[in-house]
Amino acid sequence: MRKLISIGVISLILIGNLFATVFGTVRGIVHDPQHRPIGGITMVLSLKDSNYTMTATTDAEGQFHFDAVPLGEYTVVVSDPTFVPETRTVTVLSGSAPILHFELHLATQNESVTVSADSGSEQTESATPTNLINREEIRETPGATRSNSVAMITNYVPGAYVTHDQLHVRGGHQVSWLIDGVPIPNTNIASNLGPQIDPKDIDTMEAQRGSYSADFGDRTYGVFNVAPRTGFEWNNDAEIVASFGNFYQTDDQINFGGHTNRFAYYASANANRSDLGLQTPTSAVIHDRANGYGGFTSLMFNLDSRDQLRFVSSLRRDHYQIPYAPDDPVSSGLRDVNDESDAFVAFSWVRTFGTGVVLTVSPFYHFNSANYESNPHDFPNATTDKRSSAYEGGQATFSYIKGRNNGRAGLYAFAQQNDELFRLIFNDPADPSFGNNFRDAHSVTGSLIAGFIEDEFRATSWLTLNAGVRQTHFSGNIVENATSPRFGAAVKVPKINWVFRGFYGHFYQAPPLLTASGPLLQFVSAQNLGFIPLHGERDEESQFGVAIPYKGWIFDVDTFRTRARNYFDHSSVGNSDIFFPLTIDGALIRGWELTLRSPRIAKRGQVYVTYSNQVAQGKGAINGGLTDFSPPAGDYFLLDHDQRNTLHFGGNVNLPWSSYASTDIYYGSGFTDGNAPPSGPDHLPGHTTFDVTVGKNFGERLSVGVSGLNVANRRVLLDNSFTFGGTHYMNPREIFVQLRYRFHY
Repeated sequence: MRKLISIGVISLILIGNLFATVFGTVRGIVHDPQHRPIGGITMVLSLKDSNYTMTATTDAEGQFHFDAVPLGEYTVVVSDPTFVPETRTVTVLSGSAPILHFELHLATQNESVTVSADSGSEQTESATPTNLINREEIRETPGATRSNSVAMITNYVPGAYVTHDQLHVRGGHQVSWLIDGVPIPNTNIASNLGPQIDPKDIDTMEAQRGSYSADFGDRTYGVFNVAPRTGFEWNNDAEIVASFGNFYQTDDQINFGGHTNRFAYYASANANRSDLGLQTPTSAVIHDRANGYGGFTSLMFNLDSRDQLRFVSSLRRDHYQIPYAPDDPVSSGLRDVNDESDAFVAFSWVRTFGTGVVLTVSPFYHFNSANYESNPHDFPNATTDKRSSAYEGGQATFSYIKGRNNGRAGLYAFAQQNDELFRLIFNDPADPSFGNNFRDAHSVTGSLIAGFIEDEFRATSWLTLNAGVRQTHFSGNIVENATSPRFGAAVKVPKINWVFRGFYGHFYQAPPLLTASGPLLQFVSAQNLGFIPLHGERDEESQFGVAIPYKGWIFDVDTFRTRARNYFDHSSVGNSDIFFPLTIDGALIRGWELTLRSPRIAKRGQVYVTYSNQVAQGKGAINGGLTDFSPPAGDYFLLDHDQRNTLHFGGNVNLPWSSYASTDIYYGSGFTDGNAPPSGPDHLPGHTTFDVTVGKNFGERLSVGVSGLNVANRRVLLDNSFTFGGTHYMNPREIFVQLRYRFHY
């Protein structure tokens, strides 16, 4: 089986498989005031806050084309002394192909430069609601640059929040991470606590939530496509980042990078520690230390005008103590820990065959492990759960953009090896299992291959249609096939530029490679439980939304409805800290969301609002994983991470004397109360936090910032689900100072 899987993956790499991309295309037309095309004009595309540029020349029809453009915010400039210089700004999303129009006027001695900015929505063509978060926003968001922070997601993506130490988006655990458009496969559920990528290594992150094109699969409650720092923002420069705060916390990094016309490099190393790691089961912080270290590398080399080579690698290791409640006689004195490791390597060859035709081939490797361990003498039992997963695969992206069509088609595949060790030691003589300690190890292999075809058709200047289908074959403990059709449309109202969008589609999420046999199966059987192989989750989504631009302001609102079969969740084995993924017969997640983002107000400040009103419900019995085979309940029930209202309001402002300030106010209406009385209420009380950062730049090389998280020090019970230490309280107030020093070498 392993041999067949390896042959399949190697063949896939050689023939070029096709999947999601981090690239877009920028194209346009240059004409005179009489709308006659102007050929031979040099156009320059420049990435914001970077030295990355591309050049193109208009053809006889006045058209220009920039292919394989990484996602981000750009300016396009006319570079010709005969005409008045003119600039357009454009936001490039993955797979997008915006069209710009330039009307040039002859230059005269008294004419000055004219700058025109396209301040329309980030989403003018796609049916997918998308947020773009850049390096500057991450730096200014309170606490977002810390290695274990996901504030860059929760603050700006509606429906995103953290509960029981896990990131949830739109009512689900499963999200996809991509670097340079290359997916980082991970079929495990709720076993990792740390984020996938250190925020300090991110140049731009594209966050998509639902309504995905056929390019995307696997983990679909949120997709985070990262364009990493490349070195084009540096010129043989290095930066030291150091922070110090209460709970003896520090989060430090050294990074360096540089570039020539053909080659760019960036590398970093980081380390962090704190006495406040995971969310605590009570307001007391006991046995909660966390520390970690890691590194990141990005290399880019242009062989010629048509061929580019890219290499990225990411390594990290994290250690978490599991906190306990001081007044709980069962957990008091326990010394459980969770250790995690992650390594990802990808190599990409980007080939431009001609105008609008780009192929990207990317082999990759991913290793991930999570090891939960207890002291062998812990009372009443000692738990060990060690898992490691390895993925070998490859991908390529082929896109064809011509006229009204933006087409893609392809394949994606990986092989997986999963090794897991369970051990339980029973130290309570009163326990019927006392003396029946067991150790169970097993290895499982699997594979996934998916093919898709997608086209975005610009029917008119105001109507864009999307249609695609994704076919997935999964092989592991079970064998499954899934066909996922997807349809979308975007209508842009002329003159006012409102964009209405709609979507209907299906998604398939492959199950974890997990099994129960031998002593473990005997133990769960003694708990009146049984094990049913997990099947993949199948989702049906419909969505409708509108984006409204007005003088640089962007207001976006949408409503969505997701029905899931075999909904992924997780639970513990008996009274132990071994957590098993499971599936529920069905789930219904519905809600509406809005985002509001302003332009730079008076060239000084910017504000944002993200809001989600959401209902997350399950239905039926457990039909995969550990189950007691109870008959299904007739009505829907609330999932443990259901929260009806989630709001973030914040912004940043440039102050005098090269100073700045940023803030975020978060309100959550309360998660499901697992111990709610029959008469209600069904949810825990609401909670609010206030975060702030104030900083000052001392020239171009040194900056100092002071951040406060949960400044009011509100301590309330967030959720009472049993995961990683039991219940979870809101983190206490954190205050820390961050220093950044940049130097040239």
